[in-house]
Amino acid sequence: MTTARPYHHGDLRTALLRQAERTLEEHGADGLSLRELARDVGVSHGAPRRHFSDKRALLDTLAEEGYERLGRRLDAALNDSEGELGDLDDLGDRGDRGDLTERLVLFAQIYVEFAVEHRALLGLMHGSKEGSRGDRLREANDRAFAAPVLLLAEARARGDIDPDTTGRVDMTVLAVLQGLAVLAATGMNGAKPLGVLVSETVETLLAGLRPR
Repeated sequence: MTTARPYHHGDLRTALLRQAERTLEEHGADGLSLRELARDVGVSHGAPRRHFSDKRALLDTLAEEGYERLGRRLDAALNDSEGELGDLDDLGDRGDRGDLTERLVLFAQIYVEFAVEHRALLGLMHGSKEGSRGDRLREANDRAFAAPVLLLAEARARGDIDPDTTGRVDMTVLAVLQGLAVLAATGMNGAKPLGVLVSETVETLLAGLRPR
């Protein structure tokens, strides 16, 4: 005789997301299914659909949650380093909020650490944002990087970096650090200590961003 699996769970949504992340890290997105997740969590195979209509909905929610977790880390680190970042309208009155290099290195370190700890999750987060849920993921991305983007805005307002306002500089910084995160997560940084690689990369990047 087989024992019927329960339909209810204390916090099924959270349990499914945690198990989905473990499966993602171990087997990738192709190795994940709602039915298998239900079995792993110990509920009936139809129970997950009360929270996620299909596998894509589950993966999108997992990616959105990943952005939220990354954002909390970045906010806490950057805010703790120099107090509250404040609003853009106050930039002209606050003066220097700290050494730009140190704070950008801190941002890079947090981001790279997250990439190393959650390699598969970060890949999912940076996957396609097409489709009906794409807007939510793009908004989650914007929220996650709000603190470092504001850091760059402060640097522009003080004249520490190129005063470009088209978004070109911000995109360049994020692209370079994303590439650095990939190198670190895949072990391609060689024998150089990760902390040294991060600081040297940021210093080189800032050297190219200084006003001419």
